[in-house]
Amino acid sequence: MTESPKAAMADPAEIERALARVKAARQAIVSELRKVIVGQDDPIDQVLVAMFAGGHCMIQGPPGTAKTLLATCVAQVMDLSFKRIQFTPDLMPSDISGTEILEEDQTTGRRMLRFAKGPVFSNIVMADEINRTPPKTQAALLEVMQERQVTLGGRTYPLPEPFYVIATQISLEQEGTYPLPEAQQDRFMLTISMNYLPERSEAQVVRRSTGAEAVELQKVIGATDLLAFAQAVRQVTLPPALSRYVVDLVASSRPTVPGCPDFVKEYVAWGAGLRASQNIALAAKSAAAQDGRSTVEPQHIRKAIVPVMRHRIGLSFRAEVDHVSVEDVIRRLTQACPEPPSH
Repeated sequence: MTESPKAAMADPAEIERALARVKAARQAIVSELRKVIVGQDDPIDQVLVAMFAGGHCMIQGPPGTAKTLLATCVAQVMDLSFKRIQFTPDLMPSDISGTEILEEDQTTGRRMLRFAKGPVFSNIVMADEINRTPPKTQAALLEVMQERQVTLGGRTYPLPEPFYVIATQISLEQEGTYPLPEAQQDRFMLTISMNYLPERSEAQVVRRSTGAEAVELQKVIGATDLLAFAQAVRQVTLPPALSRYVVDLVASSRPTVPGCPDFVKEYVAWGAGLRASQNIALAAKSAAAQDGRSTVEPQHIRKAIVPVMRHRIGLSFRAEVDHVSVEDVIRRLTQACPEPPSH
């Protein structure tokens, strides 16, 4: 979970101006991304929700659905440094975070260790096919995602700000995959689903990608803007009734909690934890800020529930037998926990 920025704005007028800048930036970014990304409006919105809140995201989907393209285009439009790591079975932790190299001073002959920074020292790190590599290497991302730093040889090296991990994951049914540990899945604010395009949108992609016209993306914002946006997002108000609803909804996903629905006891092996509640609230605040609103409304919570919870609920064997998906469980949870009336 991203820690709250140290600075805080108290002036309501200043907050309104900051939210207006967030809304305008979001509209400009989406306009630029649509020059290249076709028919994936929901994934674009969800990536921006995570990034404006300072969170990491996982993108899932079949090959050829613009997962990598979305990450690279976001980096261009936001003028951020970008590194892509192709996760493979032989990838080592030092290939991610960096390593110490023994060097000799040519003038004095003295030997010393120099830290060679790995690809995580970038604003956006794309962890491509993250479940292709063994757990030992996956764990190298744990510290950088949570603490935003690398520790090696007793020294700590801070990562550039802002820092985001955008990971892609291939189908677990394929050979040579290693499921992500629960602790690492929990570090991702959202899991975003990118599916095949409708026929008309796919035809549009084919015409664009095989044509001679080159699309040039314009830079809309920079790193300092994103840091300011993350601060503005946290100034959005979450009404007490909605915060209680979020906590109740997440708690009802836990089969060990007394009073949880019967279908949860039947189909859920482990439910969502505290970070789910925190990230639903923060994602809803980010969505509200991008609408230019200073208070979270029920529709903002609704937009956050599925992408926040879909990787935080583990299904039982019975769910697999009955062909029940995580999305089915979440849908039934929202039906069992009615949201409070809007005022």
